[in-house]
Amino acid sequence: MDKLVADIHTHTIASGHAYGTIREMAQAAAEKHLRILGISEHAPGIPGTVDPFYFRNLEIVPRDLYGVHIIHGCEINVLNDGTLSLQQEYIDMLDYAIVGIHCQCYEDQGREKNTENLIKCMQNEKVHFISHPDDDHTPLNYKELVQAAKETHVALEVNNSSLIKKDRRLNCIENYKTMLHYCKQYHVPIIISSDAHDPSYVGRFNLAVDLIESQNFNKDLVLNVDSKKLISFIYD
Repeated sequence: MDKLVADIHTHTIASGHAYGTIREMAQAAAEKHLRILGISEHAPGIPGTVDPFYFRNLEIVPRDLYGVHIIHGCEINVLNDGTLSLQQEYIDMLDYAIVGIHCQCYEDQGREKNTENLIKCMQNEKVHFISHPDDDHTPLNYKELVQAAKETHVALEVNNSSLIKKDRRLNCIENYKTMLHYCKQYHVPIIISSDAHDPSYVGRFNLAVDLIESQNFNKDLVLNVDSKKLISFIYD
């Protein structure tokens, strides 16, 4: 696979359980020769994360740090009623939103209802990515999810951090293989992310890349092999 040029799912100390500043994360991205870094702090629902007011002031952060283009996102939680855990007025201030299911603020409702709730959240126009859809503690219907991703212009994530801690994420690898199969079938793009919570993990994609290559996945469907393709996906 071509070298990946962007990491759009990362967290700083503002998320409450991560350990680098924006500048430390950007410097790490520069050292990995990334062109784009997305900072996507956790939304309300995760213990210790930012107050939503944080997102009002993102405009003061330089868009270029150490030669890396900075974009601003948020990893927003899917709630049990199929709504997002961040109010729309704050979502509107983001470049993009990632949505995902987290056990800290979601109770498993079974495969079909979990999928329905996630798909409802994908309808928001700022939602462009789904984080770590890989854990059978909250199982998903991957065919329905991929079909909905195609309809809503959303990319599904292969999360390197999930693969590092695969023993805690039930059937993680098999679920990714199933998801990638349907992404190939329906020509739905994916994003490879580090989900870094420390500068040392920025741009760490090795396990995700190995898994994707083992499935003979079409590299043209990987958004972060090309910075222009990724930016176009987010803003067009």
